[in-house]
Amino acid sequence: MRVAQVTPLWEQVPPMAYGGTELIVSLLTEELVRRGHQVTLFASGDSKTTALLEPGCEQALRSLGVLPPKYGYYEQMQLGKVFEQVGEFDIIHSHMDAAALPYTHLDQTPVVHTLHRTFTPATEKVFSQYRWQNLVSVSNSQQRPELGLNYVTTVHNAISPDQFDFYARPDTPTYLAFLGRMSMEKGPHLAIEIAKRSGYPLKMAGKVDFENKDFFDHQIAPHIDGQQIEFLGEVSHGLKQELMGKAMATLFPITWPEPFGLVMTESMASGTPVIAIAMGSASEVIADGKTGFLCHSIEDCVEAVAQVHQLSRYACRRHVAVNFSVERMVDDYEAVYRKLISDRIDHNEPRWIATPISK
Repeated sequence: MRVAQVTPLWEQVPPMAYGGTELIVSLLTEELVRRGHQVTLFASGDSKTTALLEPGCEQALRSLGVLPPKYGYYEQMQLGKVFEQVGEFDIIHSHMDAAALPYTHLDQTPVVHTLHRTFTPATEKVFSQYRWQNLVSVSNSQQRPELGLNYVTTVHNAISPDQFDFYARPDTPTYLAFLGRMSMEKGPHLAIEIAKRSGYPLKMAGKVDFENKDFFDHQIAPHIDGQQIEFLGEVSHGLKQELMGKAMATLFPITWPEPFGLVMTESMASGTPVIAIAMGSASEVIADGKTGFLCHSIEDCVEAVAQVHQLSRYACRRHVAVNFSVERMVDDYEAVYRKLISDRIDHNEPRWIATPISK
């Protein structure tokens, strides 16, 4: 198949550190190329890929400090480039949320949109306007049936377990880990509370975006003492996996319906159980009582910390290898592509809907 992968320009592919969408696009792209597909990756010019790279900008926009509305101009120029070449592809796969929706009427080449984020009131309106378009959710919890959207299927995100060293036991002295964006939604302030109430040190890593600086300065920074609460900033892949792998547990105390949460799979691949608030995709990713705990309050999380030593770190690794491998994810996306291509109707029909894929 001739496949176009279209990704946001905020981070390079794969990302240097933080960047869940870009990591998924990289894993998908490289495996599709390995399987013999002709793949064109539309991404920032500093991206690294074995596919044909079509740069939408010279360098990832976050590294240049490019903010809206200028960010949107680059995005629109990239989409213009994609759909100018639409006849060269059998399928176009957009990872840009709602941005590509208005372009897909230009040709009969099927387009599929993977939803990597949760809905906002603004995006609800946009997706409702284009509800006939082909959508893939990254978790069942992410779907919004009341909007009447055309979900083809759910394809869970993946990681490459081979890129994560396995840690058979936590480090000594023991500590808790938190990895993620320093934002209210990710719950770093709750991770601090859990650590203080359980009496264990907490090592935190993640980026501080422009819009979250005030939150970080007022609700996170005052607790960082370099002893019980340690903040390492945005770390490399190697430091990230070491930080998680040596921890007794990774905390995932989200306050929003997280669409997927790659850090959960990354932690379990390293052998480290995850203690999560049972929102969003957490129940689809964690095997409760086997690879972590699904909690409903901070009190539950504190109790889970005391029980986490009972869990098998080997079971955590095996759970990820079986359920969240790159091979499984790409198998699922290939099925989506084949279905959309075969469901394509008469060239003169401007809109068509694929039948959902049954699993």
